[in-house]
Amino acid sequence: MPVPPGQGMTTPDLTPRAQRLVWWALLIGGLVGGVLDIVFAISFAAYSGIPVLRLLQSVASGLLGKDAYSGGWPSAALGLFLHFAMAIAFAGAFVLASRRFRLLVQRPFLFGGLFGVAVFLFMRLVVLPWSAFPHPVSFRPLATTLDLLSHIFLFGIPIALAAREVSRRSPAVELRASPSAAADAKR
Repeated sequence: MPVPPGQGMTTPDLTPRAQRLVWWALLIGGLVGGVLDIVFAISFAAYSGIPVLRLLQSVASGLLGKDAYSGGWPSAALGLFLHFAMAIAFAGAFVLASRRFRLLVQRPFLFGGLFGVAVFLFMRLVVLPWSAFPHPVSFRPLATTLDLLSHIFLFGIPIALAAREVSRRSPAVELRASPSAAADAKR
């Protein structure tokens, strides 16, 4: 049966301060996780003899397919932009979930690590296969292990720590009075 408007679960209306803190965690967590992840990827690529240009073009190939490899530095720049856009989006998902499920920030190393595993699997099993990425997704032991560890320690945990910092600065969700919240409070 459909729920009438204004009834059922509502999204909390955050105060401006709480909104700023959530944006801070989303941006800082996403940027720090994104920087650490791309530095790892560039380092591993260099170790494997793959130039930075080619690595960043491979990120852009998720959107452009094989054409990314003939796009020079503009497609590499697109790859870097896409990398950070996804990092910030993933950080946003974790930060918003942590506002609802406080346990995520009470144990940031555990849940940040699990989040890193979830992001790794989501990228490998959903994003890459459904994108224009022109290569088969592989799970070579060394590369897979290192990529998974980087997602745990260099991506998931920094995002969880940023979310925890917001939680410390704003321990309770700061709500504004809204018509739907007021109606729910009267019930």
